[in-house]
Amino acid sequence: MAARKDTPNDLPEQSTPAATIRTQEYSAGTGWEVGQTAPEDAYRALDVSGSGEPTGPVVNKHPGGYARQIVTKGALVTAGVKRELDAAEAEQDGEG
Repeated sequence: MAARKDTPNDLPEQSTPAATIRTQEYSAGTGWEVGQTAPEDAYRALDVSGSGEPTGPVVNKHPGGYARQIVTKGALVTAGVKRELDAAEAEQDGEG
């Protein structure tokens, strides 16, 4: 009698893989780029004349009076945070 050879149609179906390998996740590190962890708090003073517009440089401690906290130390730097930091830098450089 001839030995029976398994064909792909005779093999049991496997709905999930026997082992799933998870990709390694690395943090983006600390810095001011999108996706990184903010190394310091970032604040910007607000105009006291009533307009509420940000004014002055970005500082790492609350400047007193009215101020907006852009990001806290250890938080994720998002695209919005990066945009606000870049806008403040451009304004200080005379481009704004």
